[in-house]
Amino acid sequence: MAIILSPLPYADDALAPVVSATTLQTHHGKHHRTYVDRTNTAIEGTDLADKSLEDIIAAAIASANKGLFNNSAQTWNHGFYWHSLSPAAQAPEGALAAAIDAAFGSLDALKAELVAQGTAHFASGWVWLVAKDGKLAVEQTHDAASYADLSGTPLLVIDLWEHAYYLDHKNVRPDYLKQVVAGHLNWAFAAENLARGTLWSYPAA
Repeated sequence: MAIILSPLPYADDALAPVVSATTLQTHHGKHHRTYVDRTNTAIEGTDLADKSLEDIIAAAIASANKGLFNNSAQTWNHGFYWHSLSPAAQAPEGALAAAIDAAFGSLDALKAELVAQGTAHFASGWVWLVAKDGKLAVEQTHDAASYADLSGTPLLVIDLWEHAYYLDHKNVRPDYLKQVVAGHLNWAFAAENLARGTLWSYPAA
């Protein structure tokens, strides 16, 4: 069964003006689709053709197949990223809010850490909020590196590749980060991931 292009959980213009409809159409419809298509081409006719995306990524790591890893991991990362964003501003509640306070002291401190690490990250990659070792942490990965390189469970991610923000914010990544963190993080999705305690599953066909 082929890997699908996971649909956006909101309209193309739902995150505007922070992330414009043009950016989402290009990012989702071209960049994400290309990773999906390349993954499907790589697994066609192999014993991975009927596997989940998570199994494909694990197999790519085990076999040191860098091309398959890059495309399959980027497929997963993007699917997770779409769900990490919300059209409307939210606030963490319950167990997630308590975990944030315990790890960072306050929500504002966590937001500042996400912006700081995302700004300081060199070149392309991702900044993640993860649950690990019984508490929350902010971590970075480079290029296509994904949850597979993290020892914890990812709760949210922000895309740091230029195609995520360049049409709207040019080379000023901090503006994109500040505005996403201030009003477009999907804390309900993070709470679901924290409560489940296991990896989010990429949608199947």
